[in-house]
Amino acid sequence: MFIIFIPISILASLAEKINKILDNKAPLLEVLEYYGNFTLVLGNILMPILLFLSIIFFTTRLTERSEIVAMLSSGVSFNRFLRPYFIGATIVAILIFLMGSFIVPNASVQYHEFEYDYFHKGRNDRQTRNIFNQINNQDYVYVSFFDPNRNIGYYFTFEHFNEDQTLDYKITSTNIKWVPVDTIYSLTSYTKRKFREGKEIIEKKRQLDTLFNFTIDDLMPVSYIAETKNLFELNEFIDDQQRRGASNVNVYILAKYKRWALPISAYILTIISVSVASIKRRGGMGTTLAFGMFIGFIYVFFERIFGVLAKQADFSPLMAILIPNVLFGILAFIMLQRAKR
Repeated sequence: MFIIFIPISILASLAEKINKILDNKAPLLEVLEYYGNFTLVLGNILMPILLFLSIIFFTTRLTERSEIVAMLSSGVSFNRFLRPYFIGATIVAILIFLMGSFIVPNASVQYHEFEYDYFHKGRNDRQTRNIFNQINNQDYVYVSFFDPNRNIGYYFTFEHFNEDQTLDYKITSTNIKWVPVDTIYSLTSYTKRKFREGKEIIEKKRQLDTLFNFTIDDLMPVSYIAETKNLFELNEFIDDQQRRGASNVNVYILAKYKRWALPISAYILTIISVSVASIKRRGGMGTTLAFGMFIGFIYVFFERIFGVLAKQADFSPLMAILIPNVLFGILAFIMLQRAKR
């Protein structure tokens, strides 16, 4: 199934993007490397679905030849019949987890960089509006809007607190511009308010070049950064973003939970596919495949819906992962009991 679907996906992608590749004069070596990474990224996502289709195809063949009936009639229990399926699902689940946690993140770096270099030119790959970050225990930064193409932020605020969490000073400016040549920040309409012994000292300048203890990546990480970090790096990154008070931390937490949920989905889809395919139906394999695929894609649809809720709304990432898996886990159990009868 993997060998069938992945080349089709590559050809479909190439047919869609060949004009952009030629127009942007992407080097052949980079294109080949991109589609190698594309295979790893897409393959890991599709692995549970491919396992699902493989089991339906294989088990339906057994059902049509009445081999399942023969096995059960000879005294083999249904649980014993399921054992090889669970062994296979375990192997695939371990492969999915290892790939998603350690192999695919490395491939995602070059995959996304190529996408934004050649296919999404001019699009922002970072959060650019209402950026609020806690740089460390004492420093907080806010930018209303940041233009990554010009390295300019608008309505910038920097607050520094003392160890007792009292405000030491506050810097505001209309614009903040990163100057990579000199590795400095240039502030326009600069105002600094110092608070000393109950008094406020105000300092103003039309323009000021200065240094800060944060970089552009600290201020606004790329939108796909969670996909480029291995399991341990992602845990550290989430802790750091939560400490900073990042507004889009749910996106990173959801990416973390997905790495654990994807292997579990292999078991759920295995049970559903065996339950569907082990019952003989009119119409043969075509009907069974259609019915099984309908259930499988409803499952994927539910995962996507709750994933969007976690990213776009104030919805718990843990619940976004648990709800579809629990619902279809219950459905898998009910279908399994029906298949046993």
